[in-house]
Amino acid sequence: METIVPLETTRKTTIATIRKGSFWLKILLTIILGAISIVMILPFLWMISTSFKINGEVFQYPIDWIPNTWHFENYKKVWAGTDPFYLFYWNSIKITGITVAGNLLTSAMAGYAFAKIRFKGRNFLFLLYLSTMMIPGQVLLVPRFILFDQLQLINTHASIILPGLFTVFGTFLMRQFFISLPNELLEAGRVDGSGYWRTFWQICLPLIKPALVTLLILSFTWHWNEYETPLIMLREKDLYTIPLGLTSYVEEFGTNYVLTMAASVSGLVPLLIVVVVCQKWFVEGIASSGLKG
Repeated sequence: METIVPLETTRKTTIATIRKGSFWLKILLTIILGAISIVMILPFLWMISTSFKINGEVFQYPIDWIPNTWHFENYKKVWAGTDPFYLFYWNSIKITGITVAGNLLTSAMAGYAFAKIRFKGRNFLFLLYLSTMMIPGQVLLVPRFILFDQLQLINTHASIILPGLFTVFGTFLMRQFFISLPNELLEAGRVDGSGYWRTFWQICLPLIKPALVTLLILSFTWHWNEYETPLIMLREKDLYTIPLGLTSYVEEFGTNYVLTMAASVSGLVPLLIVVVVCQKWFVEGIASSGLKG
């Protein structure tokens, strides 16, 4: 005589099996991702370790991850040496800070206009604006140089800041967020007598904080590490940014690797601070902006 298993018992057994398989799958994925993370972070650990060594220990094999003697004087030579690294640092902070602030403002305003203000040719203009993303930045370097040369802005920080105040990607990102806002909020503001500017500033802008933080991190990272444009536009060493300043440690007969690594570690600190402080809103912004895979 066959034993009849109740349907509820079968269902519970199936669910338990699925959960058990899901648990082990999560464990496996965690191990794989952990291994990949370790591999990716190794170059940064090597950079930090090298910044406390002497040049003779840089390429030792096997790698001495923990220096036998910690040479803190490498950082002293970077910050108080003949090359004004503190000035490179200040130049990067000034250029990046002004550029990112302008970038956030112009992108938010343009995104709001394309998403919530109805005007003739809006979609065509946005498509035309978006199509400029297909133009490589290197193609624009020569005409940009000629333009700034005629305006007598070559060898000034303005030649780097002005082009960075506007970004197509930032406008696209802001537009995606503004589209997700319900129109009822804007209509309620208009009923209360709010114009476009007040609606944008007091109602919409506080609701897109994740998008602003996302753009802040991406824009800050890009402009902080930018090398090509300052290389073309700047001539005097006192105007150099950190990426250009690192070339000061390339000497005639080789590269001073320990000072280069010490300067690189110092240059990473602002990036780490921005990412750690804004990580929560960055993840939320990417997840809800339509950019997820």
